[in-house]
Amino acid sequence: EKQAEDSNSPECSEPGAMDLKFTSSRKYISISVPSKSQAMSPHIKSVDDVVVLGMNLSKFSKPTQFFICVSGVFMFYLIYGYLQELIFSVEGFKPFGWYLTLVQFGFYSIFGLIELQLIQDKRRRIPGKTYMIIAFLTVGTMGLSNTSLGYLNYPTQVIFKCCKLIPVMIGGVFIQGKRYNIVDVSAALCMSLGLIWFTLADSTVAPNFNLTGVILISLALCADAVIGNVQEKAMKLHNGSNSEMVLYSYSIGFVYILFGLTCTSGLSPAVTFCSKHPVQTYGYAFLFSLTGYFGISFVLALIKIFGALLAVTVTTGRKAMSIVLSFLFFAKPFTLQYVWSGLLVVLGIFLNVYSKNMDKIKLPSLLGLWKKSMEERKSRTLSQTV
Repeated sequence: EKQAEDSNSPECSEPGAMDLKFTSSRKYISISVPSKSQAMSPHIKSVDDVVVLGMNLSKFSKPTQFFICVSGVFMFYLIYGYLQELIFSVEGFKPFGWYLTLVQFGFYSIFGLIELQLIQDKRRRIPGKTYMIIAFLTVGTMGLSNTSLGYLNYPTQVIFKCCKLIPVMIGGVFIQGKRYNIVDVSAALCMSLGLIWFTLADSTVAPNFNLTGVILISLALCADAVIGNVQEKAMKLHNGSNSEMVLYSYSIGFVYILFGLTCTSGLSPAVTFCSKHPVQTYGYAFLFSLTGYFGISFVLALIKIFGALLAVTVTTGRKAMSIVLSFLFFAKPFTLQYVWSGLLVVLGIFLNVYSKNMDKIKLPSLLGLWKKSMEERKSRTLSQTV
């Protein structure tokens, strides 16, 4: 009230006096905090709710949630891998891996647009320049991965995709100057040796082995190692949604691939071939894209509810199952070297997960086991004496 009287006094009619009065007096700012539902964006209104394919998993118990998520991951991604290999088993389709990626990006863009229409907040939060970079990396990782199947067996491609840690560590050392502990180095060595052993086995037993496929999947692996960090940073910085990320990154990537195929004259032969086999190409590609889109939804739900550690364990088991089903459903040469090299890669994945969660996973040391055995021996001797 005193401040209001001072502001109405004649002395405050002059600008200098008014400035002096306000600078010498305290200012009190009143902030009204809106309710939680008003402050939050509509598509993130329920933070605790986990909705997958229109189903609210928060209503179920934890074991039921885990069963639903694991069932979704295995079901959709096993079908995804089966359809991907089935498309490339069509006679004459192997040179059209980039066209398959174009069709896949088109379907993903449509799915993302449909999902974006189901939420109230349709604004684009992430800048267009960021999406252009993400789209380029997405084209690299998915296009090169699909194209590599024209040169490699599907199990070899899956083994390579399991070893994302290697390019991540190499980039961390040379770009950011990071230092890794002995567990990370051991994980990278196990993965590298497993990859080399698996690739040598593939080159020995597969008559159509081509080094081009190894180069393509390695480049896809490098792009895949980068894109995760870029997407995570962009979504956290600008608070973007998953549906927005899918829509804009895949639609821009669709334009990239369409422009590249047009410039290299690779579009017309692919369209001509697929028009002769519409069910084996477009039909399978639709189901292939749909199952991949649904599968990633369950993976994200698994990460949100149970954490990355359990999600990595489940997805690793899914990839192992994909390799087994590939050998069962598609005729290809087999050797036990595939088994030992695959187990070596799995050991590297476990070491990587253990390194990131050393505070949660406490493995018993040799010294601890020896002390425990000595204590049990002493207690057994004491009981016998008594």
